[in-house]
Amino acid sequence: MVNDYEQFIEKIKVKTGIDLSLYKEQQMKRRLTSLYEKHGFKSFLDFYRGIEKDNELLYAFLDRMTINVSEFYRNGKRWEVLEKKFIPELLKNKRNLKIWSAACSTGEEPYTIAMILSKFLPLSEIKILATDIDENVLQKAKIGAYHERSLNEVPIEMKRKYFQKDNDYYVISDEIKRTVTFKKHNLLSDPFEINFDLIVCRNVLIYFTEEAKNSLYNKFSNALRQGGIFFVGSTEQIFNPGKYNLEPIDTFFYQRI
Repeated sequence: MVNDYEQFIEKIKVKTGIDLSLYKEQQMKRRLTSLYEKHGFKSFLDFYRGIEKDNELLYAFLDRMTINVSEFYRNGKRWEVLEKKFIPELLKNKRNLKIWSAACSTGEEPYTIAMILSKFLPLSEIKILATDIDENVLQKAKIGAYHERSLNEVPIEMKRKYFQKDNDYYVISDEIKRTVTFKKHNLLSDPFEINFDLIVCRNVLIYFTEEAKNSLYNKFSNALRQGGIFFVGSTEQIFNPGKYNLEPIDTFFYQRI
């Protein structure tokens, strides 16, 4: 007989594209049981019926099932450097920039890039590729609903312009969503596209071995056009950038030479 949790998994997959069977069952059940009990439900199916009726419950579920804690405009000063110094430089030569947010998790990073670019270009001209190995986080990114804590660094005017508040959650506007194409991609084994003007890959490479990092720096460098920019996380300084045909142009920014 199909149990309560298995039915819940099936229904959630149809509704959101998220496959809970890919997570450790005991751990996920524990996490979700405490969530539904907190909201006064008695079973997974009861909880699902609640989700059907109330977006707030759907967002709470999405929040609970992803462990990744990500934020918009994380390390805000670095995004300021991108906006003030490098985007104008890149746009001097061409309007249709080719941009990749690699290992984008639940979407905060590519959506941040889109908001920054919206100060320079109409949204209809912005195209960003965003990839991650985890299909579930990509589905969550496409839904685009975020807990208030993820928006701590978002400038007030961007918050007003591009987010709709729904109780404790903020839903990003469709016009920003349309600028981003999400795809599943494994950094270690899948081929990279080429001729990018900007590649953003932050707070991911710290999880790889030195050998894997070495290979990835080469692959990222080859994926950039000459003069293209590589923006890394605040714990990921490249100690020998010349080895990868990169040169430092600001803290955590490198340029293909």
